[in-house]
Amino acid sequence: MNAYKIPGVGPLTMEKTKLKKDALAGEVAVITGAAGNVGLGVARSLAWLGAKVVIADVTEEPGKAAEELINSESGPGTALFVNTDVSDEASMKAMAEKAFDTFGKVDILVNNAMAMSLGAPILTSTIEQLDRMYEIAGRGTLIGIQLFVPGMQERHHGVVTYMSTAFCHPVGPSNYCAAKATGGSIMMSLASELGPMEKHGISVFTFIPAGVGMPRSVPPPTPEMMEEFKKRFKNFKMPAMPGYEANIPSEDGGAAMAYCIVHADELHGSGIMIGQAFRQMDWPYPKPETVQKTDFQRLNNMALPMVFAFMGPGFNDPKVPLTPISRE
Repeated sequence: MNAYKIPGVGPLTMEKTKLKKDALAGEVAVITGAAGNVGLGVARSLAWLGAKVVIADVTEEPGKAAEELINSESGPGTALFVNTDVSDEASMKAMAEKAFDTFGKVDILVNNAMAMSLGAPILTSTIEQLDRMYEIAGRGTLIGIQLFVPGMQERHHGVVTYMSTAFCHPVGPSNYCAAKATGGSIMMSLASELGPMEKHGISVFTFIPAGVGMPRSVPPPTPEMMEEFKKRFKNFKMPAMPGYEANIPSEDGGAAMAYCIVHADELHGSGIMIGQAFRQMDWPYPKPETVQKTDFQRLNNMALPMVFAFMGPGFNDPKVPLTPISRE
């Protein structure tokens, strides 16, 4: 028995999704960075739905504790921890081989791993901080896709998703947002390259779990690292999330992602915010009076690839008529 205690673990909330408990029976999922926070919430939620889960994480003790927790909740042999550095191709290949040897296939890839503790504003970020986050978010996502998507293509069945974040950050970990944008671009390009889902049977989408849990450092931070982190973000305060008193529990975040994975057929090529998933489920918020009653329209297929060209105010006197860029 692992003596390590995972912080912040609460009871699963999957009953609130109204999904059937066997909705993913027979499926196999790889979740990177699943030894804590939202990654663990996703792994536990997918296991509740009947999937086998591979916890691909670089932290040994938390990873083993996550495996034990899921196997105690969903049955022996449900979860497999594999010590994995997602930025290292050899490590990822070894993890994939163990997943295939144990479960025979991989149907679902959740690209979640990241090191938010390295976050910093643009003017003070070190090159080493940005490089490491890029290695995880960009290289790790690409390696995982190349290892698992070919098998999904052969079976005409699969889901590839990615924990995304804000495009830009007003006061906080801007280098983190920049690195995460790399993975998001890879995902949307993959969706475009694959084409319509009826051709290949694979859904590719991104998911923003805004305000879920607390950021996790990989490896766990030293006291010195935490002091440095506090200095970098001394003026930043996470606001209470809509519908909640404070942060969203990782169990609720995992439930929202699990719901999207079950409904992945309709999400290919989409970016989804956690609140959009909650609304689809008629989620019983603790503070429903604080939840927005509207949402933004979606970008059309002409505007999306060139979104960088449509930011901000632009020229004061555009020389042609302006066309709405929403899908509607």
